[in-house]
Amino acid sequence: MSTTPLAAATKLKKVTTRAFRQKKLKGEPITMLTAYDYGTALAVDQAGIDSILVGDSLGMVVLGYDNTLPVTMEDMIHHSKAVARGAKRAFLVGDMPFMSYQISIEESIRNAGRFLQEAGMDAVKLEGGRERQETIRRIADAGIPVMGHLGLTPQSVNQFGGFFPQGMASMSAKRLYEDALILQEAGCFSIVLESVPSRLAEVISRNLEIPTIGIGAGTGCDGQVLVVHDMLGLFERFTPKFVKRYAELFTAMKEAITAYKEEVENHSFPAPQNMVEMSDEEWEILQNDLGL
Repeated sequence: MSTTPLAAATKLKKVTTRAFRQKKLKGEPITMLTAYDYGTALAVDQAGIDSILVGDSLGMVVLGYDNTLPVTMEDMIHHSKAVARGAKRAFLVGDMPFMSYQISIEESIRNAGRFLQEAGMDAVKLEGGRERQETIRRIADAGIPVMGHLGLTPQSVNQFGGFFPQGMASMSAKRLYEDALILQEAGCFSIVLESVPSRLAEVISRNLEIPTIGIGAGTGCDGQVLVVHDMLGLFERFTPKFVKRYAELFTAMKEAITAYKEEVENHSFPAPQNMVEMSDEEWEILQNDLGL
């Protein structure tokens, strides 16, 4: 008896933090993509991707903001719930939005807990280095797996003055290296390295016991992550240098919508095969009843 892709996916073993560690030990790359809705999560999960990040990047690619700063906890919980309904095998990581972990450690723990209790996530991700050390430690101590995020941290876009690579000078590169070790010691099970020099990312990855996930950080990381809208060609505003487009779905979607518009306007849609009709007998009875 044949097995459907969904049935096959649900039979696969759930990915855990232990799987992350084992992949690093074996030198097997970790695959990660973002998702923000049920349908995308279902497709990513069935493709066998190891981990799904419900990123605050949804603020830009889904909600249309200029950056990630306006994204709220309610936005993240809403989209995380949808992803959790679609993905059953992949390890799910919820992105803690701006100001959800900066005010106090107690509030940070409470918000991190919501991702697991309400949204069905397996872990949370938060941005920052040594300044987040105690917050990460306390969240991890509460039994919540934490993924760190170093390099270009989008929530600091105003501080950076834009979306620019980080760790390009020796001094900032050294600090970034030290921050990675600090986050590991604080209890992170993995760290995202975004838009940092590939040689630096490779050195960091080699000297950490926990896996690194790169985005614009070269092949020396233990895994890779991309924003799914970027790699599918669904986000047209700009494309970061480190993105490879595997499809051009925005163009295909626009062409399909244009074709629909033209067919409606020239009355070729709906065609007979797109309609439902009552039998001639019933139609005749209705006409008689209505006096038509």
